[in-house]
Amino acid sequence: MNDQAATFRKASKHLSKADPLLKPVINNIGPCPLKPYRYRFALLLRSIVSQQISTSAARTIYLRLHALTGKGQPTAEKVMQLSHEQLRSVGLSNQKATYVRHLAEMVMQNKVRLHKMHLLSDEDVTSELIQVKGIGVWTAQMFLMFGLCRPDIFPHGDLGIQNGIQKIYELKTRPDQQTCIEIAERWQPYRTVASWYCWRILEMETPDGPW
Repeated sequence: MNDQAATFRKASKHLSKADPLLKPVINNIGPCPLKPYRYRFALLLRSIVSQQISTSAARTIYLRLHALTGKGQPTAEKVMQLSHEQLRSVGLSNQKATYVRHLAEMVMQNKVRLHKMHLLSDEDVTSELIQVKGIGVWTAQMFLMFGLCRPDIFPHGDLGIQNGIQKIYELKTRPDQQTCIEIAERWQPYRTVASWYCWRILEMETPDGPW
């Protein structure tokens, strides 16, 4: 078992004890499979592409962009070789094409040190990423969770998290951000893992049970 798997196994045990309502969710869904994502630039690139459009549209545009950058994963160097018009040709809006270019520039100028992100604190990672046009706190949180697998990230403003908490706790209405923060206090220091279960429970549909 690798270190990440061991950490998440420990997290599941902790969360099951800390929150009785989350325990059956964990038992039903099984272990959290998150692991660090190797291609950090590509992950941020996809995050920008995906903003405010459907999942299917985002996938189509990203695959076109990936193809345009050539073999292997997209990199800042490859993107910098593309013109604004070429970026627009894959379906990116004028604004998103600008964002993609800015991300590549910031990485090339070493203002966003993707190769060192694993050495930085959560706060420093966020500070570097939000320098990029089109990347806000939520996107930085997703990068911390899915790119670096930091164990205690909680995107309280995420609609899926709020809906997941509503379902787990059987609340009549979707909880506001402050309520989510208060509920998540018991999940520390593994709020990333608990958040993953909040998202997963929304994907589960069974006719006879709560999930």
